[in-house]
Amino acid sequence: MLKVKTPKNRRVQRELEKRAPRLVEKGKKTLLLQGTKTSNVLNTVLSEIYHLKRDNAIRYTRKNDSIRPFESGGETSLEFFSMKTDCSIICVSKAVRQLEFGSTSKKRPDNLVIGRTYDHHIYDLIEVGVENFKRMDSFTYDKKLAPQAGSKPFIVFSGEAFESVDELKHLKEVLLELLRGEVVDNLNLAGLGRVYVCTAISSNRVFLTHCALRLKKSGTTVPRIELVEIGPSMDFVVRRHRLPNESLRKDAMKTAKDKTHKKIKNVSKDALQGKLGKIYVPDQKLGEMVLPNKSKGVKRERREAKKKNSTNEPASKKQKEDS
Repeated sequence: MLKVKTPKNRRVQRELEKRAPRLVEKGKKTLLLQGTKTSNVLNTVLSEIYHLKRDNAIRYTRKNDSIRPFESGGETSLEFFSMKTDCSIICVSKAVRQLEFGSTSKKRPDNLVIGRTYDHHIYDLIEVGVENFKRMDSFTYDKKLAPQAGSKPFIVFSGEAFESVDELKHLKEVLLELLRGEVVDNLNLAGLGRVYVCTAISSNRVFLTHCALRLKKSGTTVPRIELVEIGPSMDFVVRRHRLPNESLRKDAMKTAKDKTHKKIKNVSKDALQGKLGKIYVPDQKLGEMVLPNKSKGVKRERREAKKKNSTNEPASKKQKEDS
């Protein structure tokens, strides 16, 4: 375990707060490392993964003798590299950056260890062997179908073993974290042009391939989709895996609580009419209201009274003259 140091000034404290785990994750970076002995196959596998995840990946090409993930004390270097290469400071989340480590030996040839870290500490590990590897250059296809930078892939897991075998369940979680990229809220369908297909061949073997989507006419508004293999493709043979301990798992699985919105008085929502409001008006006592002198009703009565007076005045004068 790495020693935790307290910040000495406010600037260092702000940087540590950016790197601290968060309840809402946004981005994850992938760190690609080499072990003590690495074959050409594993070097090509790491370079192919780096090519597919160039925007969110960092690769070290030097050999690292002190990295032994499954041995006691061999996690310190991984945790150090995880903390050192945290380049997406703004997008650092509570969660889990990817660590990939390649090594080879007679006992375990073409060995690839994929792990996740939480708060720069090893969360879980899974060790797979790479077999039947085919690089992207070995596939012939129309270059227009090549994946564009920043495109989001589909991920397909085919086989019942992904739901019944514990090792493949674990491998499914790790591959999903590794291949899906950054989680976004909105997605443009024009950017979906490729798919990762993971097929469970047996209880410990998974076939992984990368395909492009070709849209063809189908006579309807929905086009017909064909898969064109563009590589890379390989077989993963599960050898060892280590699940996280229960306390670390609880901390990593914390979710943000739903914020309870403050109730607004006299406001309600309807599915059809939308937002509705109530207005309370006090009782209007019209009988007790004082009418102003210049009201229209009073003026009208005065005009009518004047007309009556004007008609009555000449008659009275004539009567006086006759008398």
